[in-house]
Amino acid sequence: MNHRMFVQTMIALASASLGLVAALAWNEAIKATLAMLGLGGSLAGLYAYAIVATLLAILVLSWLGRVAARVGGEAAITREAEG
Repeated sequence: MNHRMFVQTMIALASASLGLVAALAWNEAIKATLAMLGLGGSLAGLYAYAIVATLLAILVLSWLGRVAARVGGEAAITREAEG
């Protein structure tokens, strides 16, 4: 068994699961904020929430892309092109 691949896989799984927990926490925080502003159950509130979540995702992914480019990271596992 390749120990490096095992460790990289475990790091990826832990990162994904912790990311999900953080996303769910932000989900609840944003919903509570919209409810406090009186937009919680309305259609406008749902769209506001979707827009905020999308903008946040774009900002975070853009930042992560710049960090990855700066460190020159490569994929830990590569696949051969499918014929």
